Amino acid sequence: MLPLGVWGLALGQALLITGNILLISINALIGQQLTPLPSLATLPVALQFIGLMAVTLPAALLMRTLGRKAGFLIGNVVGVCGAGLCCFALFQSNFYIFCLGTTMLGMAIGVSQQYRFAAIELCSDRERSRAIALIMGAGVIAAVLGPNLAVWASHLHFSQAFAGSFFVVMLLYVLTAVVIANIKLPHANIADTQDSGRSLRELFSQPNLMTAVVAGAIGYGVMVLVMTATPIAMHDHHHPFDQTASVIQWHVLGMFLPSFVTGRLVAKWGEIPLILTGCLLLALCALIGQLGSQYWHYVSALIALGIGWNFTFISATSLLASCYRSSEKAKVQGINDFLVFGSSALASLMAGQLQWWLGWKQLNLVALAAILIAVAVVLRSRRGSALEAAVGE
Repeated sequence: MLPLGVWGLALGQALLITGNILLISINALIGQQLTPLPSLATLPVALQFIGLMAVTLPAALLMRTLGRKAGFLIGNVVGVCGAGLCCFALFQSNFYIFCLGTTMLGMAIGVSQQYRFAAIELCSDRERSRAIALIMGAGVIAAVLGPNLAVWASHLHFSQAFAGSFFVVMLLYVLTAVVIANIKLPHANIADTQDSGRSLRELFSQPNLMTAVVAGAIGYGVMVLVMTATPIAMHDHHHPFDQTASVIQWHVLGMFLPSFVTGRLVAKWGEIPLILTGCLLLALCALIGQLGSQYWHYVSALIALGIGWNFTFISATSLLASCYRSSEKAKVQGINDFLVFGSSALASLMAGQLQWWLGWKQLNLVALAAILIAVAVVLRSRRGSALEAAVGE
């Protein structure tokens, strides 16, 4: 049985991902409404990703000093302030204040990415993959609540459209803070702050660490690239919006629903085989993209994309946790998330341009090339780990 703290973290994650999905549905529309230049309409979305990426390492180091609970509560305060700024920007019709608000929301989302690492610290090594999977499985609740909350919030009686949505986001951050405040989380370890651990060169000489980081970054980047381009591609191929919404919904379920079994699969097969299985599913998505542009092509491709991401991300996170000592966790976790979410930010910015320049099939070939690089790194690292084990014997 997993500790109660892990269940509390999963509930907090569900609330925050619900808010994230709500934000995804409205930020680009608000940017289009407020922007002084049409070319800047997606800047608030891009700044949200940049805020997320920029805070990953500082957040990890902050928690090393203050502890998990204090770090998470500070992240929730930043989220409340960011949502409040966005709401204020709507009433002032100020695009730049709105951009500042979305940047702060991205920072809050970046802090919440540490929930999965906090869950690991509450468990034994044997339960590690199950704990990560439970945190990720919270996305299933969010996939149902997020879109419905977005619709409900749009009917709240504010003088500005979408202001109610940010009121809901603020409420979700407050509720999450209440949950976090009432669960037991590890305190800061003074010994960890005094011991810097191994150098980055020593750490990244570990084959398993390279595997974890590369698999996580490429898996996440490929998922964001294809997911972001899908609505544009379906519009270009004259699919109605309800079909596009259906494809994205199936994709989100593919991302999070397998989490309830992924932990057990990792425990049974190990992280490396499941990472390779995830890469195979991501490659399958890219190959389906070569077959055609009918509705079923998109549905099957995006389901494979979601499950492939789930396998690679959860397995990579579990593998990463075996590659550092307690004193090294802050810098390793921070650098890992910087690279993983940096790749997703880059992919989100590239998706529209690649779809415009190359088209759907060629975009999927770019994704396939990235996947093959990940597979090559994983296989090479696997051989390196086998050689290290043989030498150790």
